[in-house]
Amino acid sequence: MAALTFKVTRQNPELIPPAKPTPHEFKSVSDIDDQEGLRFQIPVIQFYRNIPSIQADPVHVIRAAISEALVFYYPFAGRLREVADRKLVVECTGEGVMFIEADADVSLQQFGDDLQPPFPCLEELLYDVPGSSGVVNSPLLLIQVTRLRCGGFILAVRLNHTMSDAFGLVQFMTAVGEIARGAKSPSTPPVWERHLLNARAPPRVTCTHREYDEVPDTKGTIIPLDDMVHRSFFFGAAEISALRGRLPPHLRRCSTFELLTACLWRCRTIAISPDPNEEVRMLCIVNSRSRLTPLLPKGYYGNAFALPVAIAAAGDLSSNPLQYALELIRKTKSEVTEEYMRSMADLMVIRGRPHFAVVRSFVVSDLTRAGIGDVDFGLGKAVYGGPAKGGVGAIPGVLSFYIPFKNKKGENGIVVPVCLAADAMEVFVKELEMMVSREDDHNSVPAGRIPVLITSAL
Repeated sequence: MAALTFKVTRQNPELIPPAKPTPHEFKSVSDIDDQEGLRFQIPVIQFYRNIPSIQADPVHVIRAAISEALVFYYPFAGRLREVADRKLVVECTGEGVMFIEADADVSLQQFGDDLQPPFPCLEELLYDVPGSSGVVNSPLLLIQVTRLRCGGFILAVRLNHTMSDAFGLVQFMTAVGEIARGAKSPSTPPVWERHLLNARAPPRVTCTHREYDEVPDTKGTIIPLDDMVHRSFFFGAAEISALRGRLPPHLRRCSTFELLTACLWRCRTIAISPDPNEEVRMLCIVNSRSRLTPLLPKGYYGNAFALPVAIAAAGDLSSNPLQYALELIRKTKSEVTEEYMRSMADLMVIRGRPHFAVVRSFVVSDLTRAGIGDVDFGLGKAVYGGPAKGGVGAIPGVLSFYIPFKNKKGENGIVVPVCLAADAMEVFVKELEMMVSREDDHNSVPAGRIPVLITSAL
């Protein structure tokens, strides 16, 4: 199938300030927020069908609602500044978020039946305005609304990750949706309170945080930028059942996250082919909102997660059955406690806000419950809502997402965008096919049904 190409006509980018005057003040982000590994822009995209009974222009509806929502979320209208000890502080200037109005000569139908990343012409649907993508002294949100020829539209958002995680972004976009539908204020008032995840005084590291090890890249295993392949893989009930069938009975009640992460880590390790005695790392993004006492207040929209790491020798991970990886991941997840979060914030201050280890590392973020696709502007429900691509971040190719998805057959499942070097991707696909296709297992997926979304606009 030929790659889909189309033309996008953009109006000049504009800044949308809050609809009313807001305080000019300085607000520190937390010591979890401003770690080096979150100092990047994360792209999110939502596709909406045309609803013939709704005549409203999505550009006007969303632009006006953003302005009103920024009255409550006015830090987003400010700019980050870096102060002593690399601390990030928001100067609430009221300058606004960047907004782009656009039109594309393409219909939603042309993107295909199964919408999944990577999306064609993404750089046109989420235009990188020159000078806008810096972490400091730049807009904290860039939002582009692109009308489609069929009457549908695409909403693309670029978020400075030091401000919020996926749950925080969804909370803001939900407020925009509520105001677009006529509310005067958000149903969940935003809460800043970033000091709740700051380091203690004096800071003291009380837990082991090998996710922040300094690991030299001796073999050049970080993915070369000019040889990257993006593909998405769908895991429905059949694929998950086949993977469970590979486990001993006492482990089959593990969570889908644990199962899928163990499978992908093992397949990816075989694909990148490190020396058998080299360590490989699996970093699991664990939402810590429910692990703190007292709980973070409802409405808190900062980053509230840990990155605990499972570590194994590449040879052990590749040669052992799936159960080996799974047990490492289960143990790793269980380490995240309140003390772990406090210790992690302390480490940031003591060690100068380091980046997590990326050499031979794989990071997964579970967005199946984040609700990105549920944001409602009164213009219909999103057909797809989630990350615009995998492999984002300061080191491309390291991060993948679990995105809730319904395929064209109506099957609910999880789609996972993966980014690897071209030769490694070939091996990864073969390993994954073997993992979900087992002739000796009655739960297996029929041979040849690889969990890849074949229908694609690419």
